[in-house]
Amino acid sequence: MTERTATCSCGQLRVHCSGAPVRVSVCHCLECQKRTGSTYGVQARWPRTQVRIEGVSTAYARVADSGNGLTFHFCPHCGSTVHYQLDNQSDLVAVAVGAFADPLFPAPKFSVYEQRKHAWVGIDTDVERLG
Repeated sequence: MTERTATCSCGQLRVHCSGAPVRVSVCHCLECQKRTGSTYGVQARWPRTQVRIEGVSTAYARVADSGNGLTFHFCPHCGSTVHYQLDNQSDLVAVAVGAFADPLFPAPKFSVYEQRKHAWVGIDTDVERLG
C-alpha cells in the first residue's frame, strides 16, 4: 500500500496518508487563489481512516461559494496550509497536493470553478470540468 506524507514548510505539521486518494482536483475559485497565493489550489482527498495527522495546527473556517463549510488547518509557525475538512464530507480529509513535494503525485481528474480560471492556465483535456 502506498504511503505518502505531506508537511508544512517547517516540518512541524505532518499528514500521513495510506493508499490512493479518492479524488485529486484543481479549484480555481478566488478564495483558493488567495489561500494558496497561486492561480488555483490542488487537493487530494482520502478517507479519514487512512489519514494520520501529527503536530499542531491552527484552524480557519469559512463558507465556500457552494455554500458548504470548510475548515483549513495550517501550521502556526510557518503558515503553510496542509489539510482541510469539508463540512459535508466529514469522512474525508483533503490534503494540499503541494505539501507532498512530490512531482510524481497523480494528476488531477477534476477541475472546479473554471469560470474563474486565469486565461493562461492550461488544464489537460481529459480532466472532468465541474463548474
